[in-house]
Amino acid sequence: MKKNALVFSVVREQSVFMTVVISVLTFLSVLALGIALSIGTGVSRWNNQWEKYATVQIVNSENATAVKKIFEENANKIESVNEISKSEMERMMKSWVSSGAKIVNYLPQMFEIKLKDEKDMKIIGEKIGAKAKFIPHSTALKNSMSAGWKLVSITVFVMLLMLISIGVCVSCISRNIAMLHKHELEILNQVGATDSFIAHQMQIIVAKISALGCLIGFVIAMPILELILSTAHSARVGLLATLTLSTIDVIALFALPIFIVMFSVYLTKRTTLKLLAGK
Repeated sequence: MKKNALVFSVVREQSVFMTVVISVLTFLSVLALGIALSIGTGVSRWNNQWEKYATVQIVNSENATAVKKIFEENANKIESVNEISKSEMERMMKSWVSSGAKIVNYLPQMFEIKLKDEKDMKIIGEKIGAKAKFIPHSTALKNSMSAGWKLVSITVFVMLLMLISIGVCVSCISRNIAMLHKHELEILNQVGATDSFIAHQMQIIVAKISALGCLIGFVIAMPILELILSTAHSARVGLLATLTLSTIDVIALFALPIFIVMFSVYLTKRTTLKLLAGK
């Protein structure tokens, strides 16, 4: 007899059922983790992208000259100054203004500035704040950032639920397999097989089934995840356009199925030993 030969094995129905369950749960876990990582990366990049930007709104036209003078005096700290035209502001606000409404006379003079170093944001803001409204883009987008991190939390929570479900399923299936093969286990005990040996037999069975299930779930999940990201990029709007996976994210996705297999094997051993101990 070969050293790693199995003393008993599961029937086909048990194997197929466990493979399908782990495939589905792995698919959902990889999808949830991928979405969480892509949103997290997108939020970080989106936040970093606007750290150096700010909007200046001059409500009182008498202060326009003073604000422009501040721009000139701090030219060494400001990379660019872009004045937003009235027509452009009207176009941006068109969706929020009823048809035919004339708002051009109520619009402030507006500039978008980009600083060379985000550390100068507070200094420039204090100088301009006395004459006009100074709104850092990172502050204006704080709600969007918060919403992004909440989405990350939700998807991570969903992934954890999937892992817990895998743990429960593996434990239940391992127990059922052991109970169905109770006669074989009793024979093994009678011939002197240790509990560790019997648990090892169960681990080999579950490891093979889990590996196949994880592979199937992972292979199906990755193209769908890529489709979701490409759809988000095609929107070309705001946070959606920044969703992406970094190299570390991809490594984490590949590591997840491996973790699930190891997790399943560990739970199988733990469940089997408890069952053999009569707990």
